[in-house]
Amino acid sequence: MLRTLLCALALVPLAACGDGKEGASFSIDSSDSDGNASGASIDGKGEATIDTPFFKGKVTLPKLKLNADNFDMNGVHLYPGSTISGMNVDVKDRPGNKNDGRVRVTFASPAAPTTVRDWFKGKLNAAGFKLSDKGNGLTGTTDEDKPFTLELTPDGGDKSNGIITIE
Repeated sequence: MLRTLLCALALVPLAACGDGKEGASFSIDSSDSDGNASGASIDGKGEATIDTPFFKGKVTLPKLKLNADNFDMNGVHLYPGSTISGMNVDVKDRPGNKNDGRVRVTFASPAAPTTVRDWFKGKLNAAGFKLSDKGNGLTGTTDEDKPFTLELTPDGGDKSNGIITIE
């Protein structure tokens, strides 16, 4: 439980002054094998909610603005010029002390889906991922054999929206 609170508080230094536009949204959800649950989230407007057995509350923070350089998978950042719109970390402790969870990152890129897919494919393959094309995206495993997907959709012109999911 404490790890959720610490993760949420670790997001606070990332806050940057808003410019009137919405920032990135973040959430961390955790539960242990005893059924205890906690969570923390920061919405795109800067409202942070923390719900743990130790503390419950809301606070307003400056909006978070994150770009390609603020995200790293084995040395691979997002496609250049991309901006992160959301991140969800779901951490669950299963019976038998097995850690299980998922990280999901949503982002916008200034290039067509096929351009972004091909860029990721080259960079992630070099980082030890095993990937195959799946439509405009990718599917496969990380260098640690964890399931990985990249979904990309066009967003008018030469832009795209993406979702990275790592199990």
